[in-house]
Amino acid sequence: MVTLKEVAEICNVSAATVSNVINGKAKTSEATRKRILQVIEETGYKPNYMAKGLRTNRTKIISIVTEDIAQFTSPPIIESIMEQCEKHDYHVYVHNLRLYDRWQDTWYDQDKDYHSVLDPVLQDVLSARAEGVIYLAGHTRIINFYNDNFNLPTVMCYSLSNSPAIPSVVIEDEKSAYEVTSYLVKNGHKRIGFVGGRAENIHTAQRLLGYQRALFENGILFDPNLVYYGDWSRESGYEGAKTLLPQGVTAFFGISDKMTGGIYDYLIECGLQIGKEIAVVGFDNESISEHFYPPLTTTTLPLAEIGRISADLLIDMLENDQPEELPEEPKVVRIPCSMEIRKSVCRR
Repeated sequence: MVTLKEVAEICNVSAATVSNVINGKAKTSEATRKRILQVIEETGYKPNYMAKGLRTNRTKIISIVTEDIAQFTSPPIIESIMEQCEKHDYHVYVHNLRLYDRWQDTWYDQDKDYHSVLDPVLQDVLSARAEGVIYLAGHTRIINFYNDNFNLPTVMCYSLSNSPAIPSVVIEDEKSAYEVTSYLVKNGHKRIGFVGGRAENIHTAQRLLGYQRALFENGILFDPNLVYYGDWSRESGYEGAKTLLPQGVTAFFGISDKMTGGIYDYLIECGLQIGKEIAVVGFDNESISEHFYPPLTTTTLPLAEIGRISADLLIDMLENDQPEELPEEPKVVRIPCSMEIRKSVCRR
């Protein structure tokens, strides 16, 4: 690997001149500056931020700790965080815990297994002299994983913190579900089947609240028999539709597109025309949703916005003096979703 000194020798300038050009502080001719940048590109020279950090006491390194990069929500959030950090000259390291890949969805309450993966990563973060951490969860829940020896500024992304020192950025589940349900009501539907995830899941609970509020504000009595709790799988969506259709529902609200695929499967199996005889809406706007037939009306998650705001919060914590007194409650930023109207809803 080429060094800064070697770049300087090739350009026949001092190492200080090369360093100044890299940091935008050069007082040299335009020809020399271009020559240095050309040699840097040709040799593939990369500045040693760790060594620079030792000299300046700042590394400008931010670590993203993601529970599983394969989760469909993770890549857009990570890209947005990286883009925002780069605008402020921060360097981003990504640590993938691979929790879903290791244990699917069985690890949530397995504290020992969780920390067997997490703790070595946090040690790596400290060893790399990262200035701050963004913890990216696979789904929203309250997370408390730091020990007393880990005191880096931290932002919870797509998850909630129980520490007043750690702000959180999440989607606005309740309001978004309220808007979806209201849209069905405006189209004349009163018996709306709700196919949720696990009952204890925060996404399920918040989206159910939005569903209930929309019914209440439109004078429709909430019927618990129209609620089915699944496990986020396509198969559970199928079982939910099978359970709720005999209850006389005219519309289905599947709170994830994957489960909604199962709702489609059952309704098609029953010979019902979605978007003409029965209405269906989803949530998440996964790439597959526009390829359903008919294309699915669903809700787009503001993943890029979540990443951007998470990065801005952490950079603000690093760049500006923070209040000496912590707030009584953790700061939570909730980002609204947006509906994607397609062709799966009919008027009643």
